[in-house]
Amino acid sequence: MKAVAVFPGKPDSMHLAELPEPGVSDVPDGRGVLVEVLRVGVDGTDKEINAAGYGAAPEGYDFLVTGHESFGRVLEVGPNVRDLDPGDYVVATVRRPGGSIYDRIGAYDMTTDDTYYERGINLLHGFMTERYVDDPEYIVKVPAALKEVGVLLEPVSIVEKGVEQAYEIQRRLGVWRPRRAAVVGAGSLGLLATLILRLRGLEVTTLARTDPSTLSSDLVEASGARYVSTHELPLVQAAERYGPFDVIFEATGASNVVFEGMEALGHNGVLVLTGISGGDRTVEVPGDRILLGFVLGNKVAVGTVNANRRYFERGVQDVALAEAQYPGWLERLLTHPVRGLESYAEMMHLLNEEEAAIKVYVEVADL
Repeated sequence: MKAVAVFPGKPDSMHLAELPEPGVSDVPDGRGVLVEVLRVGVDGTDKEINAAGYGAAPEGYDFLVTGHESFGRVLEVGPNVRDLDPGDYVVATVRRPGGSIYDRIGAYDMTTDDTYYERGINLLHGFMTERYVDDPEYIVKVPAALKEVGVLLEPVSIVEKGVEQAYEIQRRLGVWRPRRAAVVGAGSLGLLATLILRLRGLEVTTLARTDPSTLSSDLVEASGARYVSTHELPLVQAAERYGPFDVIFEATGASNVVFEGMEALGHNGVLVLTGISGGDRTVEVPGDRILLGFVLGNKVAVGTVNANRRYFERGVQDVALAEAQYPGWLERLLTHPVRGLESYAEMMHLLNEEEAAIKVYVEVADL
């Protein structure tokens, strides 16, 4: 069975590999679910793994199959599987449990273990292959009506978690009714954050470096949000004009943007950090002013990574709502399809052309 893999620790080692055929008996207790992979989305994580930034091979292998944004169709289920049948469309979660108390209660995305297990990222093979088998605990059913955009559900789950964490944190206030939000970054994650926050009824300002008019700025405005180029209006000044921002969703991974977000955040606001910076760059910031604003303004900054099952399930609900409220919006994100696992070089080329592509995905099989 074909798969796209890397040799962890070796830069630019992406290649076509062979995996043994999976079967429902690979999962104990009759709980195996065999899934045909239909589409796999790729993002900066895949690019960084191919650059040997991180990632580790599963035990017994010298390669790691990539791909963590899956969408597939059930082929076969074990005798003890309920609520899933052959023909169902599904997505799979990415993180798998370790040994901490959080892992044992299903919050494996909050693990305190130093070693973590993520399909296609660390110590577990991913979904950039023809078929996979998994336990139904990690598989979420997707309505057939959403099959054209189902490959977006993994990044949607990241946004769902970040937004829910903001609301959960501010329960400490007794009442928290955010009105205005800023999203920094207009890649696929930033655009999805814009959409989800609009579905929550917030006034959203999305900031990015690119001047309008682009597909990204058009999508922002089509959702009823405001697009602002940081060339014209930096984040702190945008907060003065369009704020105060109750929520700032950071989707760039640039450390200087994080500190700007800390300064721009309104009283009782939450800064949600989703980007990861792998470098060692240093930035000069107005530290005293930021600290004063955080203490006197009861502000919060929270990092969020990965997502467990309930955020995928919430994502299915919001994707359905988005299809009803903004028909065709999500499909416009899927800008660059690549046909077949053999086309991994084209996939990486498109992924590296950051300004051109919003979402690159591989069509492994027909929907």
